[in-house]
Amino acid sequence: MIAPGRRADIVLIGDLAQCDVREVFSAGRRVDDALFATREAIAPIGLSSMKARPVSAEDFIAPAQSAVQPVIGVIPGQIITQHLEATLPFADGVLDIDTEQDIVRVCVVERHGRNGNIGRGFVKGFGMKRGAIASSVGHDSHNITVVGADTRDMALAVNRLGEIGGGFVVACDGAVRAELALPVAGLMSDLPFEQVRDALIPLREAARALGVTLAEPFLQVAFLPLPVIPHLKISDRGLVDVDRFALI
Repeated sequence: MIAPGRRADIVLIGDLAQCDVREVFSAGRRVDDALFATREAIAPIGLSSMKARPVSAEDFIAPAQSAVQPVIGVIPGQIITQHLEATLPFADGVLDIDTEQDIVRVCVVERHGRNGNIGRGFVKGFGMKRGAIASSVGHDSHNITVVGADTRDMALAVNRLGEIGGGFVVACDGAVRAELALPVAGLMSDLPFEQVRDALIPLREAARALGVTLAEPFLQVAFLPLPVIPHLKISDRGLVDVDRFALI
């Protein structure tokens, strides 16, 4: 509300559809480079939030009793997911990915040092053909979420997140291809926004090199473990049928 006696924090937008910010006022002061330079530096906190144990490729193997399994269906640009069912490659009680169906693994690794859980499942819609992407940004528990076509690359990406204090990692063929450290609670960078913006460019390019077709893959990953948004999500305890609020 803009009214007398209120703190004048105001954003002026030229077009609501484009959300093009024209001017910003903070406490009645027009924000420009000079004002921004006077802000107080705040020491970063939460720099030791990554407490997940090291993982191996075997940690992401999905045992099952049937080839027919629930699959999370990604809808590009949306946080709602589909609750799909698919027949996956199945042998000796173990499930495998199927890139022909655009289905790869998705796992959630508990990273707060509480229980060491790993939730395992499958997701459709990334377009991924190889490698893995991992993120410590995963609303609302912010565990590690990793999507991958190769369990060794999944382990590499997850373990690398522990080394850099959280963030985003792309791995392929046994090597880290791109990363962005988010050491503040595993959620935020302590670098200027320009550096973060520039670091996101090679990160997206590395994801596309895996075959990923989503415009913002890490944003999609961040909402896969949000078990209050329909319809099928994943937590460190496994897949969650959000419509029934039940672990499946």
